[in-house]
Amino acid sequence: MNAVAWMDIALKKAEASLKVGEVPVGCLFIYNNEIIAESNNTVNETCNATRHAEMNCIDQVLVFCKEKCLDYKEVFSNIDIVVTVEPCIMCTSALYQLRVRSIIYGCRNDRFGGCISVFKVSNVYDTKITILGNIKSEEAINLLKNFYEGTNPNAPESKAKKS
Repeated sequence: MNAVAWMDIALKKAEASLKVGEVPVGCLFIYNNEIIAESNNTVNETCNATRHAEMNCIDQVLVFCKEKCLDYKEVFSNIDIVVTVEPCIMCTSALYQLRVRSIIYGCRNDRFGGCISVFKVSNVYDTKITILGNIKSEEAINLLKNFYEGTNPNAPESKAKKS
């Protein structure tokens, strides 16, 4: 499959995320041309600000490696990430530390992006990761717009939208 076809699958994860009140981000971890982890944000569900789609996928890969008796370092170095929104600085840093092969994202993350938009995490690491952005970005942006038009029931009062 190509990046656009993979992104279509990730966008479906993001749509499912939107339906349950999460920030609509969908993510796939592809190894040997197969999805071995897929997730969306679960920040609101878990009340844990670190439960981004990428972090959930990292946990799934670690379980996959344990079950298959595979070296996680070798597996991560051959993983391509497909995510609907540019990973935040936290997630991009984790992906650089794990030395993934590539990060393919839909739209830029002008608030928290760690690939290029806010901070270039690549400047901190000697790891070379292929970064490819702007894949079906309009679709990803529209999902985000739909989410942010509503209200987040878990937002602190000081950050909640005023009616």
